[in-house]
Parts: sequence; C-alpha cells; structure tokens
Amino acid sequence: MANSKFFSMRIVHRYLGFFLAGIMAVYSLSGIVLIFRDTDFLKQEKLVTKQVALGMDAKDLGEALKIRQLKVQKEAGDLVYFENGTYDKRTGEAAYTTKELPSVLDKMTHLHKAKSSDPLYFLNIFFGLSLFFFVISSFWMFMPKTAIFRKGIYFTIGGIVLTLILLFV
Repeated sequence: MANSKFFSMRIVHRYLGFFLAGIMAVYSLSGIVLIFRDTDFLKQEKLVTKQVALGMDAKDLGEALKIRQLKVQKEAGDLVYFENGTYDKRTGEAAYTTKELPSVLDKMTHLHKAKSSDPLYFLNIFFGLSLFFFVISSFWMFMPKTAIFRKGIYFTIGGIVLTLILLFV
C-alpha cells in the first residue's frame, strides 16, 4: 500500500510537472521582467491622445488620465504642461507619452500580478497550489531512508533559512 502511494505521488508529480512547464516558463519570464518595473528596461514610448473634460484642475486631470500624482509644471494660457505631456483646457485634449512593455510582455506581467477581480486569477491560484504540491510531492521522489533523501532535507532547510534571512535582512 505504501509503495502504491509512493508511485502514484511520483506519477502525479511527473505529469503535473510536464503540464505546468509552459506556465512556469511564462511566470519565470514575467517575474524577471517585473524586477525591472521601476526602470525603462524593455519599455517602448507610446504617444497617447485623450479627450477629457474642459477646464480641469491637476487632481481631476490626473484621475481622468489615470496618472498618479500628476503635477503641473507650468501653465501658459489655456495650455497646461505636466511631465511628458500637455493639456489644453479650452479643447479638453491631453497629449502625453508613456513607456510601456511590448504587448506580449505586458500581458504576461499582468497575468503574474492578477488580483481577485481579474478573470484569470483562478490560474494563479491553481499555479500556486500546484507549486505547493510540488514542494510536498518532491519528498516522495526518494525513499526516506536513503542518503539522497537526507541530503534533500538539508537542502530544503537551507532554502528555508536563506529565504528567511533575505526576508528579514
């Protein structure tokens, strides 16, 4: 009976691993890209033109354009200048540049950052639970009384300790 559980856990681990290989590749790449989200790495400039209400103040303009903490740099007549753009109070036209990731990378990083309101958040839950299953099922890959299993336990403890050190340092 114990051997049956041993082999079935290994089989589920193996085929779930193959199934999730593509998802893991996407998550690893998007995770690496997200590390550089505070830089312009891989980002391309895009000119945005929007029609908004007339005569807006800086706070309302920032909300309408979805630019956090928009700060007016100067005003000249009806033209308002802010970082990377302008707004014409008379016509309601705002023109500004943004820096965005290429479309595929942008979609990958949004998948990585999905919130409970996003349609694909179930994929993130499934992926997280699958990774947790891999953690647990990896201990069924080797018989508990073998030297390699004991070494595996030491490496597991080392990984936990390193993570805790990095979290609290």
